Amino acid sequence: MLEADNRPWGRWEEYLNEPGYRVKRLIIHVGKRFSLQRHKKRSEHWVIVRGTGKVTINDETRVITAGDRVFIGVGDLHRLENTGAEFLVVIETQMGICLEEDIIRIEDDWGRS
Repeated sequence: MLEADNRPWGRWEEYLNEPGYRVKRLIIHVGKRFSLQRHKKRSEHWVIVRGTGKVTINDETRVITAGDRVFIGVGDLHRLENTGAEFLVVIETQMGICLEEDIIRIEDDWGRS
């Protein structure tokens, strides 16, 4: 593991960070969700490996479960929520310019901007 950070919604762990791409594991706690957000410089591809939840991309919300794949394009408004009874675990591959600072929060349960 290269880096990790605990967040109010759970935790992320970084395993690869190369020019043009980055790979993380996201662990979302039961009943939690991360901010409604977008990125200007990267897209994301998520593979759901454990749990169930809801994903919102732009104006569409759908249920996701282990084995599902989700693509978030550059600029897409998105959010992930754990609606199940166990951790929601996601492998995230970011493509583009992959900086933590490239998070534009629209709504946040914890008042972060």
